[in-house]
Amino acid sequence: MKIHPARLRPGSRVALVAPAGPVPPKLLTAGIKYLESWGLRVEIGKHVLDRHPTLPYLAGADADRAADLQRAWCDPAVDAVFCVRGGYGTLRMVDLLDWDAMAAAGPKLFAGSSDATVLHEAFLQHLNVATLFAPMLATDAFVLDAAAREHFRQTLFEPEKVQVLTGPQTATMVHGVARGMVVGGNASLLGSGPPPQDAIVVMEDITEDTYRLDRILTGLLRSGWFTGVNGIALGSWTDCGDPPVVEAILQDLIGSLGMPTVWELGFGHCRAQLTVPLGVQAELDADNGTLTILQPALSPGGSPG
Repeated sequence: MKIHPARLRPGSRVALVAPAGPVPPKLLTAGIKYLESWGLRVEIGKHVLDRHPTLPYLAGADADRAADLQRAWCDPAVDAVFCVRGGYGTLRMVDLLDWDAMAAAGPKLFAGSSDATVLHEAFLQHLNVATLFAPMLATDAFVLDAAAREHFRQTLFEPEKVQVLTGPQTATMVHGVARGMVVGGNASLLGSGPPPQDAIVVMEDITEDTYRLDRILTGLLRSGWFTGVNGIALGSWTDCGDPPVVEAILQDLIGSLGMPTVWELGFGHCRAQLTVPLGVQAELDADNGTLTILQPALSPGGSPG
């Protein structure tokens, strides 16, 4: 049984961390204003605006990025930890985290997407806690996209209102209905460990050439990563090449598995992206193009349940 952290309320304290790429200060400031307009109290990690001295694609040193995350998670006054952007770098810091200390600190809400897929897998493995694959506030996907922002807000404060997920272009790839625990994220970052038995996998990616996307998925298939998976919900594949070719690759490699599968559920690097709870039980109805979260992603409060 996975732990569902408590939903947020006005006055909840949110810590911001940057486990991957450098953070644009103006977008960070704009994103914080939205969080504060929701009544949240925001704390910025000590190293969020750092720059690595020699590697410009990293937001500071690996140890510093890990320290910010661990400090926030272990702070009893913090109710939630949000990643402010993706990029690359989480793989470099995830093994520097003291998972025993973080487990002892107890559960809280974690949200992020893209490169944070690495952390979603680790949180599920080490902490047994449900998380949110969500837009990150120091990005255009949060600051300039009111629909994505509102869906995230509702998931944080009123998760019972957003339990049915579907997108404007959702289509059936393989018919059928499946139930299981939702896992996944950025396809190129999956594979650190097998998904739980009877999982519903959500997958998306960005800026992967079609041959690279083929290689990523073929690698997962050859490793047996999809063994025991019950269903698959595909998200956006932004800048991954000619869309018909991308769809043909996914039909050939993923559709051929024969399990219930939907195309373009509306999450990932796309407009009006949906916030997707991970580590929760859900039903994928490929015939109707819906992923229904069977229990609100976040508990009513008090002690997490």
